[in-house]
Amino acid sequence: MFLEVSQLEVRYAGRAQAAVRGVTLGLAAGEIGVLIGPSGCGKTTLLRAVAGLEPVTAGEIRLSGALVGGAGRSVPPEQRRIGMVFQDYALFPHLSVGRNVAFGIHRLPRAEQAARVDEVLRLVGLEGSAARFPHELSGGQQQRVALARALAPRPQLMLLDEPFSNLDVDLRERLAHEVRGILKAAGATALFVTHDQLEAFAIGDRIGVMESGQLHQWDDAYALYHRPAMRFVADFIGHGVFAPATLEQRGDNVVARTPLGDLTDIAECPLPTSYPGGECDVLLRADDVVHDDASPVQARIVRKSFRGSEFLYTLQLRDGLTVMAHVPSHHDHAVGEWIGIRPQVDHVVAFPRA
Repeated sequence: MFLEVSQLEVRYAGRAQAAVRGVTLGLAAGEIGVLIGPSGCGKTTLLRAVAGLEPVTAGEIRLSGALVGGAGRSVPPEQRRIGMVFQDYALFPHLSVGRNVAFGIHRLPRAEQAARVDEVLRLVGLEGSAARFPHELSGGQQQRVALARALAPRPQLMLLDEPFSNLDVDLRERLAHEVRGILKAAGATALFVTHDQLEAFAIGDRIGVMESGQLHQWDDAYALYHRPAMRFVADFIGHGVFAPATLEQRGDNVVARTPLGDLTDIAECPLPTSYPGGECDVLLRADDVVHDDASPVQARIVRKSFRGSEFLYTLQLRDGLTVMAHVPSHHDHAVGEWIGIRPQVDHVVAFPRA
């Protein structure tokens, strides 16, 4: 692993609970990792510890196998060869784009500086902009300048802290895809902090979900969404609900009985013996529930959100259970209307009954 964080703890004086506790993660060279979680969960503190800006109470941080952070051991930030990009861009308004980008490589000969500035501006799609000033650029362009400046010294690790939070929603997602392409083209290893799941899914090879200073799962986006390791991760990622279920063994197969009907023909499912009496809660994502007028299971639309090609319906069954469903937008039903639904599930993620 290129970046190794092992059982890391960061504790602030005067606080009973550590800001980061027991965190372990790794990134291979060229991978992009993303940390997400609610505000105050410790993701920015973890990023700052990796940068050398926060002292480590316990555990280790290694870069290319070299210990750079641990209890009583800290390599200064400037010696870690880390590039950082912040949400406020931190560009110098009185300097041109080219001089902003060259700030971290000012010790190089002028010809090398100019060549590297041209190279990274071309990489971020801003070739020909070296003579412009930050106030002449859009927010997205300013963020690319900040990225180019961080990449110019050829850092061994890039750290990005909520870099798109000042941009509008549409631009954030588009820029996330672009930044992923830029980092991949540069061969950069990066750790990225965001509170936006769409950003995380767009940019990350590996994504970590944090809560109260702990890292609950470090995995790819598909596994986080479809195979969450714990209830908090399942609840935090995507649109979904927990439905009461009873697992039953029927011949060689396991069936999950739910208020929406039996979940059958499922490739993955815990054994009934995993839970007392087979009783558990199963995760139902919005794409696990299908609108079907022929279904005997009826649900009332209590909320709907138009998403362009589809609606996200919030539905309530007669027993009070609330579920969510993605429905094509040509199925435009009114709030308060009853529609038929059925489950369409190929695997079951179960948790102990709440």
